[in-house]
Amino acid sequence: MDSAPTTTHANTQLAARVSAATASVRSARAEHLVHRALGYAAMAGIVVIIGLPVLWLLTGAVKTNREIFSPVVQWLPANPTLDNFGRAWQAAPFDRYYINSIITTLAGGLAEVIMAITTAYALVYVRFPKRDWVFALLLVALMVPEEVVIVPNYLTVANWGLVNTYAGIVLPGASIAFGTFLLRQYFRTIPVDLTDAARVDGAGHVRAMLSIVVPIAAPAVATTAMLSFVAKWNEYLWPLIVTTTQEFRTLPIGLRWLLDQEGNTEWGVVMAATLFVVAPVIVVFLYAQRFLVSGIAAGAVKG
Repeated sequence: MDSAPTTTHANTQLAARVSAATASVRSARAEHLVHRALGYAAMAGIVVIIGLPVLWLLTGAVKTNREIFSPVVQWLPANPTLDNFGRAWQAAPFDRYYINSIITTLAGGLAEVIMAITTAYALVYVRFPKRDWVFALLLVALMVPEEVVIVPNYLTVANWGLVNTYAGIVLPGASIAFGTFLLRQYFRTIPVDLTDAARVDGAGHVRAMLSIVVPIAAPAVATTAMLSFVAKWNEYLWPLIVTTTQEFRTLPIGLRWLLDQEGNTEWGVVMAATLFVVAPVIVVFLYAQRFLVSGIAAGAVKG
């Protein structure tokens, strides 16, 4: 006789549970959609903040000065012109600047990557006294602004007779603490058993580093190389200080010569020249961006 009420009560409880579960799922979906919408909105805001100056640069390079200084903002040029690029190339010896930037960037970047690989390998796989102290000094070096060592570096380079030389531009930046730090963090994720097995087979540190560690850490090495390339290519202060002739000056310094001291700067020409500087960096980044993301992410896995 009591079976019917019992069944009805059980069905009521089941329905209540199903309703609660459904409401919970709907709430979770709604929360997920809100978070996704906020994420997309944040990304859209970042794209706008970063993209608008780039858009203005691209369009300004094909505008006349009258259009650039128009009271009404014109995002798209009414009469696009490519004359700015020819005038920019002729306004300064950009062919010489390109050669200087390529030489100093490749030499400086290669030296920095080699120093970073060897130093990071030693800090991870070579046992020597006070190794942690050396790493602590490396972290301290990361906190020192570049401007602090400008005067000592210049005095050293001048005493060596390297002013107005490629070596004078490259040597002070041949070893940067950040590259060593990044590679050390990545190398610590590589099992030590691999290098131990290589040494059992008779391989020394150099062979183990080149045959095992570097190939495995290729994403981090590529990331270090790309970051070094961008930094060397865009470097302005040190090449400006250590060079006094056009023969050794680089692209960022060349842009400065296009600015008129009396305020009559042809900004279309300046923006066209800026594209000369930016274009190689964009090409390198588009090629190496997959290594950049994976290298930085993997380097942060283990401290």
